Amino acid sequence: MKCALCENKECFKGKDCTNSREEEVALYKDENLKMLQVTGEMNKNAGRLDELIEFGKLMNYKKIGVAFCIAFKREAKVIHEILSEHFEVSSICCRNAGMDKSEFNMAKRDEKKGETSCNPIGQAHKLNERNTELNVLVGLCMGHDVLFNKWSEAPTTTLIVKDRKYRHNPLEGIVG
Repeated sequence: MKCALCENKECFKGKDCTNSREEEVALYKDENLKMLQVTGEMNKNAGRLDELIEFGKLMNYKKIGVAFCIAFKREAKVIHEILSEHFEVSSICCRNAGMDKSEFNMAKRDEKKGETSCNPIGQAHKLNERNTELNVLVGLCMGHDVLFNKWSEAPTTTLIVKDRKYRHNPLEGIVG
């Protein structure tokens, strides 16, 4: 597939370029269908946090998890407080469990001091234990977000992406 390079975008007019339409349509049932329908109902002029709240309410979610990077602790606190006005919120820091980098043969900034590693699998496990219905990523590093998504049992969305170079706006590096 090279849809990004396609000039015609005939799919927009209903053409099935993939020959998999029937198989994929069959997957839209139950929660998958509801997510698809709810997204079409949402306010298209809302900010991302407002969209998150609206999506959660329209999906009738009660429990939301927030997995955050310690560098975003201030933002995570505000997000937790705002979401708590609408949902039961569980939040988990990336450095949970205090795992020393030496346990994983990882380089440290200062070899004389202990330094903990991020634990995205632990973040996912802790939110899985709390039976969250939707998880929200706040500033997890590239790779850590991938591990979190791999291990999360609940659907996951990203509220804040970490991009140190472009002040957490990766689009700036693409079309800047």
